[in-house]
Amino acid sequence: MKPPIPSAVRLPALALLALLLAACSELHRPGDSSATQTSPSATAAPAAAPAAAMKVLPHGDAVLAAANALFTTTKLAEGANRVNVVIDPLVDGVTGEQSTATVAMGQRIGELARSRFPQFNIQPFQADTLAASPLVLVGTFTPVNSEGKSEGDREAFRICLALADLKTGKIVGKGVARSQIRGVNTTPTPYFRDSPAWVKDPRIDGYIRTCQGSKAGDPIPPAYLDGLLTASIVSEAIQAYNSGRYRDALERYEAAAASPAGLQLRVLNGLYLVRSRLGPKAAAEQAFTQLVDFGLETQHLGMKFLFRPGSTAFVTDSPLSRSYGEWLRIIAQRSTVKDACLEVSGHTSRTGPAPLNERLSQLRAEFVRNKLIDASPALATRTLAVGMGFSQPLVGTGRDDASDALDRRVVFSVIACQGAGGK
Repeated sequence: MKPPIPSAVRLPALALLALLLAACSELHRPGDSSATQTSPSATAAPAAAPAAAMKVLPHGDAVLAAANALFTTTKLAEGANRVNVVIDPLVDGVTGEQSTATVAMGQRIGELARSRFPQFNIQPFQADTLAASPLVLVGTFTPVNSEGKSEGDREAFRICLALADLKTGKIVGKGVARSQIRGVNTTPTPYFRDSPAWVKDPRIDGYIRTCQGSKAGDPIPPAYLDGLLTASIVSEAIQAYNSGRYRDALERYEAAAASPAGLQLRVLNGLYLVRSRLGPKAAAEQAFTQLVDFGLETQHLGMKFLFRPGSTAFVTDSPLSRSYGEWLRIIAQRSTVKDACLEVSGHTSRTGPAPLNERLSQLRAEFVRNKLIDASPALATRTLAVGMGFSQPLVGTGRDDASDALDRRVVFSVIACQGAGGK
């Protein structure tokens, strides 16, 4: 006999039924940033229900609806009465960042499983628990428009949950829901708030694809599966950093870096952050150099420079702003050493008129380009500045706070040198 459902996790029967049906039918929609080619079995699946058909619920109800759908529709292997489940921390479905909201969601999902679905035994996300090949729960939390796409005016959060079976290498369960945006705290956790750089990372993409664009029976993406052990070490490192245990964090980041999947953005950002706090300065500079080289090799490095509102001047009251000069010096130095030509593009959030944002982003890109040239005059003929306005937001909520800092980034993209010419 199942224990009674606590009042915090009860949902109206009709609402739960509707969400269970939506969870079974919702597949990848055109326009998702994590689009992947569907498997042959996916092409024969029923068409997805229209995004507009999914009701937007209060945030807490939406989290419980998606989790209830996930656990209710997941069938255990024949003869299994209880299975171990580890939760790989939920992330934003575009940026890969963790936030106050995603952390709370993971905790609430674990509480629901323990109180309502005891057949799913929640275990810590660690190397020793992964060794037993448990189910792994992944989840994305993405601001989307009315059509369910991560573009345009964001009107809701899309919650996607999936259970991946490490024994079979398959996705075995899905749960989806829509959450209201109002009142949700999407402030990044300390590690993601402090991380200086963002690039499109294959490991994070693998995590996102494991949830988005998949259905029960699909294989787990290799990019996620192959890096899972490293991901558990990185998760422990991030938790240590968020708690202010910087020496513990450094130990774990170094362990992650030494693993086969260790060359990834979360590790490089983490090594820079903890070495900046612990010293010596040379170690921090070396870590940032590795970070810049990684971005140049992937041909795309987004840096979080904070500007004064409506200005091309950097803020002076941010803990990170003291390092901006050093960041630009190293970016200029490594670009020169590698004979790279760069497009320096400025981006803004979705607040204010488009023409004003385009002009402001252009001026900021030119400001940063001039700083690069000051550090390395050779870049005068190998860089150009472009203003993107808010045409390419990653978050898109327009809150103009820490939650959408990535939308106000400056991106250094490696381009063909012919025609750069400093124009």
